[in-house]
Amino acid sequence: MNLRTFAQITLVAAAATALVAHAAVGADEAAKLKSTLTPLGGEKAGNATGTIPAWTGGFTTPVAGDKAGGRRSDPFKAEKPLYSVTAANMAQHADKLTDGVKAMLRKYPDYRLDVYPTHRTAAAPQWVYDNTFKNATKARMEGDMPVGAYGGIPFPIPKTGLEAMWNHKLAWRGASWQADFNQYQITADGKVVLTTSGTIKQTMPYYYEDGNAENFGGYFWTVNLVNDGPPIRAGEMIAGRENVDADKSAAYVYLTGQRRVRKLPNACCDTPTPASAGLMSFDELSVFSGRTTLFDWKLVGKKEMLIPYNENRLLQFKEADLVKGQHLNPDAVRWELHRVWVVEASLKPGQRHQAPKGMYYLDEDTWQAMLGDRWDAKGQLWKTFWGFNYVMPDFPGTVQQTFGFYDLLSGQAYISNVLNDKSYHHKAAARWPDSIFTGEGLAAQGVR
Repeated sequence: MNLRTFAQITLVAAAATALVAHAAVGADEAAKLKSTLTPLGGEKAGNATGTIPAWTGGFTTPVAGDKAGGRRSDPFKAEKPLYSVTAANMAQHADKLTDGVKAMLRKYPDYRLDVYPTHRTAAAPQWVYDNTFKNATKARMEGDMPVGAYGGIPFPIPKTGLEAMWNHKLAWRGASWQADFNQYQITADGKVVLTTSGTIKQTMPYYYEDGNAENFGGYFWTVNLVNDGPPIRAGEMIAGRENVDADKSAAYVYLTGQRRVRKLPNACCDTPTPASAGLMSFDELSVFSGRTTLFDWKLVGKKEMLIPYNENRLLQFKEADLVKGQHLNPDAVRWELHRVWVVEASLKPGQRHQAPKGMYYLDEDTWQAMLGDRWDAKGQLWKTFWGFNYVMPDFPGTVQQTFGFYDLLSGQAYISNVLNDKSYHHKAAARWPDSIFTGEGLAAQGVR
């Protein structure tokens, strides 16, 4: 064998190894989605102690008294906390707490976690289950982009942290929906400031039931946000479309004072987003929503953790009662014990980001990131993030909407997409026209 032949064989072998590392799972492993795993990839069985029950199909029954497109009640309103975690007893529960939650307990004496019985409410339409099963053997990563996936969780049996994060980004939330919302800043001295009030319209073209992987153009999430308050921001608008190829994503803003639409030059990463009055970066929305290309993603594994879950209880509080001091009112927040996938993000060599390290905790049943922590360039634990999901049997699903962060260094916080005082709580909608998610569409909507 000459040197050239040996080199060719070596290159082919290396290519094959790389392909295997990014290939879908085999048919035998995918078959677990119809036996020991839920249709979306969670462990169907409960835990050994019975504190996490088995998944039996999720919550798909209408909640008594709820009206379609209206306010949502709490299906578990009769339940009381099993126990509370405070600074005094946190050591007993340390293995089930994130670093950020521990820091909050240490920083604020009145902060606590009220832990309720665990309910595995996650559900999706049958066609989403069917597509998830197909994705298991067809989807693959090409670089940082998922290919061959459509209409379901792309990697229900993940092998890498990158696959798990794409499961979060492409988690089932419905195909088209609308919400009226408020957003608040909590200042370091405990003042609650309304930063934005408005209406948000969103779609996930990735979940159009009549689509498929072959005609899917890569735009998996679109948004149109119109502000009606506070007065200084009334009339501002934002539109955007996110593509699995991040270079094709785009966002536009309409500013009333300028009466023109501008394309945002860098709508990604640690750039502040106008949607939060610049208090959150683009990749902090919904715990994480940014480019995956900046980081190396390590799949640490799965473990049992206390996470916010089934937060319909929070919706029953008036917004004026949601904040206590520098954090959300512990009386309003429901915590449960669930299994989560833990993913560690480390900034790649040569890349730049204000938070070079992060940890994310993805619910095994919905794949939504429920908690996250970020460290700054000095290695200090900087921000701790949370996402609240709500039981929405009409979708069906347990769908994340409200999210936010606590800044452990400055003492301020931010709460996004608060629905409580509105006439309805997140409703499904007919498919919005693509035009409203473009710069031209914003120009047509601008009124002042």
